[in-house]
Amino acid sequence: MKTTLLIVRHGNTFTPNDIVTRVGKRTDLPLVQSGIEQGLKLGAYLKTNNLIPDVVYVSHLTRTKQTASYALTNIGITREIIEDTLFDEIDYGIDENKPEEEVIARLGKEALEAWDKDAIVPDGWKVNPQEIIDGWKEFGKRIQNQHKGKTVLVVTSNGIARFAPYLTGDFEAFSKQHKIKLSTGALCCLTNDDSSENWIVEGWNIKP
Repeated sequence: MKTTLLIVRHGNTFTPNDIVTRVGKRTDLPLVQSGIEQGLKLGAYLKTNNLIPDVVYVSHLTRTKQTASYALTNIGITREIIEDTLFDEIDYGIDENKPEEEVIARLGKEALEAWDKDAIVPDGWKVNPQEIIDGWKEFGKRIQNQHKGKTVLVVTSNGIARFAPYLTGDFEAFSKQHKIKLSTGALCCLTNDDSSENWIVEGWNIKP
C-alpha cells in the first residue's frame, strides 16, 4: 500500500521591490501577492495530478499556513491544517532577518554554497542538523503508522525541507544528483510502499 508524502516550500514573502532578508523561525511574514498565486497554483497542480491531500501539516508560521490554505481552496476541499513545530523554519541566529547582502558579507559565498549544496550549517546559526534529520525520520514512520496508504501534504520552509532527503537513506547520493534547496512554492513528491523504511523521491523541486 503506497503512502505519498508531498513536501512544499511556502510561497513568496517578498516582492521584487523589497529588500530580501534571511527570514527564519523568529520572523513571521505573510505571503505577498505572488506567494498567494503560488499557493493557488499548487492547489491546481495537486488537483490536476490526482495528488489530493488527505492530511495537511504546516509549521506555526503564517507563510506556511497561508500556502496550504490557498492550495486547499483552489482544490475545492476542506482539511484540518495541523501545526507541528517540526516544520518551523530554522533560527538564523545573528543573521535572522538581516539583508542577504549583509549575510553574504559576514559569512562569505562559500559558506552559503555549502549550506545550499550539502546542508552544512554556517557559523552563528542556531541549528541542530541531527535533530532535524531525526525529526524527518520519525515523521516518516509516524505517517506510515497513522496515514498508511494516504497522501500527506507538508508545507514547511527552505531550511527544514533540505533535510527531507535523509528519508531516502542516502542523503549524500541524493545531494549529488539534486539541488537540495527548494524554490519558493516548489513541490517534492516521495512515496513508500512498505517494502523498506526508506522513501523514494518521485519528483523534487517541481514548480507548479
